[in-house]
Amino acid sequence: MTGLNFARINGATIHYRHRPTAGRPTVVFANSLGTDMRIWNEVERRLADDCTSVAFDKRGHGLSELGGAPQTIKTHATDLAGLLDHLGVKRAVICGLSIGGVIAQCLYKTRPDLIEGLILCDTAAKIGTAEMWNGRINAALSEGIASFADDVMRKWFTPDFHKNRGEELAGYKTMLTRQDPAGYAAACASIRDADFTATTAAIKVPTLCIVGDQDGSTPPELVESLARSIPAARFEVIAGAGHIPCIEQPERLAGLIRGFLNDMRRERK
Repeated sequence: MTGLNFARINGATIHYRHRPTAGRPTVVFANSLGTDMRIWNEVERRLADDCTSVAFDKRGHGLSELGGAPQTIKTHATDLAGLLDHLGVKRAVICGLSIGGVIAQCLYKTRPDLIEGLILCDTAAKIGTAEMWNGRINAALSEGIASFADDVMRKWFTPDFHKNRGEELAGYKTMLTRQDPAGYAAACASIRDADFTATTAAIKVPTLCIVGDQDGSTPPELVESLARSIPAARFEVIAGAGHIPCIEQPERLAGLIRGFLNDMRRERK
């Protein structure tokens, strides 16, 4: 199913995409704050023969409803669990970027039966401070997302991207500013209140932590500390990428995911 697909999950209508590939593992792509599932297009295309893929707009983003408030990371994890149940997916590798990686950590805590591996991109057990997130929430609701969009772009993308890929930069800035401010603010609050520092040591599935070398939101040292806290986790840095490697370096990210899936398959034999 590659068109517009919707399911009523946990009190909200969720927009998703499901691309089955027979006999291959399922990889679920959970996107970052202020984006929709289109950020994974180029990675999914490169992995079309390697996995069944699922991508979705988290509630309050893209074409998914916001639903009722308040919301927590557990709300988003419950949405994802419900989507996988809806699709009949029993086990999957969850590839989460930024807030998507926090959702993946929460899903492992609440529904470990669904997870056979984790790919945690540009994320952490705890991201930012309450003061930072409260400022972002207030700005989104009072002045609009456009008021801080340029600063976000500097964290998302490298100077080289700004210099040489101006059309794409404009497009992704538009993606950010067209998100629902209420949905954006609710997601900020869920990140603000999430802290999985005490539970990462309990992760027992194969885990790969990835970060762009110029990530301005979750810097390499923060993601490396996450990797060190997870037993046997691998850590990889993608050169020439900011906070969203799936846009800036999709070939490199897809290669790391493919290698991770191959390693998992060999370990099962």
